[in-house]
Amino acid sequence: MKREKAYVDSRRQQIFDILTKNPEIKADELAELLGVSVVTIRRDLRVLEEERKIKRFYGGAAVTDKKEAQMDEVTLYRDLIARYAATLVESGDTIFINTSRNALELIKYVHAENVTVITNNGKAINHDKASGVNIILTGGELRYPKEAMVGDFAVRTLQNIFARKTFVGCSGISAKTGMTTEIINEVNINQLMIDHAAQEVYILADHTKIGKNSSFTSCGIEKVQHLITDELTSEEELEKLRACGVQIHIVRKSDFWK
Repeated sequence: MKREKAYVDSRRQQIFDILTKNPEIKADELAELLGVSVVTIRRDLRVLEEERKIKRFYGGAAVTDKKEAQMDEVTLYRDLIARYAATLVESGDTIFINTSRNALELIKYVHAENVTVITNNGKAINHDKASGVNIILTGGELRYPKEAMVGDFAVRTLQNIFARKTFVGCSGISAKTGMTTEIINEVNINQLMIDHAAQEVYILADHTKIGKNSSFTSCGIEKVQHLITDELTSEEELEKLRACGVQIHIVRKSDFWK
């Protein structure tokens, strides 16, 4: 099995290398060069596209622009973080989600039933969600462009609610400063969602946010129970967080694409 995976990985790397030098090459030409079927090549191209390394077009593919690929890689890992977070939601859970796009994304991937999401993210109204998910909005003053619900009304709503779990995104997280945000109006909301979690608090943050500090602290590192991040995160920064008692969950591409 390991040998077969190594062979497939090697073939896909060959395809990527060929496309780097010959961007106009077609799928049938790749199949002939590598001695495999066109169906196999198309499957490989689909995987490479999912990994944001290439873009497919009719009959072939081209390597993604380097700058765009770097941006797409972050987007990919944020999606994988949301997918993983969704597996932590159980049937009957009531959960908090803040204005984070990454945290909101998890509602698409929940497989549990009878899940209630309480959020101050106005974008939840039109966001795709799994059939077992019900949405309750906190209300409050709607701030654009994030469509964040903030202010006294939102705070008063959350003061009376306790959820089983909390899933929140952030602008930065570090062992020194804790979880931080760029938006001062969201600090109280984030604090309440963290303090009113009956069981677990999960921070969702890709590798670009680890070890970074933003303007306003939502909570100290001592209140962070779990961090969900990706395999590109600095191990040095993760060790600092582990030393503060944070449980680290790392998502890897290989966990989703074999």
